[in-house]
Amino acid sequence: MLKLMKYELRKTWFTKAVLLGITAVAELAFLYGLYGENETTLSISVLLLTFLAFGGLLIMGLESIVTLHRDMNTRQSYMLFMTPNSCYRILGAKVLECGASILLAGAFFLALGVLDITLLFGKMGQLNQLWEMIKELLSSFTIGGRKIEIDLRSVAAVIFQLSTAWISMVTTAYLAVVISAALLNGRKHNGIISFLLFLLLSWFTGWITQTLTAPIRNVFDVLIVYGLISLAFAAIQYVVTAWIMDRRLSV
Repeated sequence: MLKLMKYELRKTWFTKAVLLGITAVAELAFLYGLYGENETTLSISVLLLTFLAFGGLLIMGLESIVTLHRDMNTRQSYMLFMTPNSCYRILGAKVLECGASILLAGAFFLALGVLDITLLFGKMGQLNQLWEMIKELLSSFTIGGRKIEIDLRSVAAVIFQLSTAWISMVTTAYLAVVISAALLNGRKHNGIISFLLFLLLSWFTGWITQTLTAPIRNVFDVLIVYGLISLAFAAIQYVVTAWIMDRRLSV
């Protein structure tokens, strides 16, 4: 499995390296703007870092999906299936590599954001007010009409919910790509069909999740149940996707 994950990482390392390089340049610009008191550079660097934090994670997920689509719809798939690995291991390596990359990138951008915000407020001499401002801001948010109470348990629940939701979304996209490849391998508009299937499957899983969590009133419980449902969908979609690959696409 580890060798397969390394193989998947080699397919996407260039994009990750580019994102890391741009982030490094943006961070240097932020530090220059902050300590050089250049407001224009500071503002541009903050916008760029914010875009990289959200856009970078999206790009990583999309690249993993595009890579699978290419694997399933080109001659490259024959090389993939000729390795002494089951479809479950091949797909599992893709899911684990994508999930690990996104989690590590998310942790990196979160740590970088906390550091930069701390430096910014420290430079302004308002470091003591930082936590109160964050707490006041977060307390204004609601989930499904339920007010969020900010504590470590809630933060952990939010991270759990976001992580599992992302994994579920990726496995949904994988399932849509594999179904499309099994039915329309190499044919025109294959990508469009995959996207439409992804939207349909996402709507279905979202509808079920909303239906099951609607009666729950406690926000913490909603987040945990939402995460568990996302994990269940991810597991089901992983098994179904690997089964289709084994039955219809492997050689």
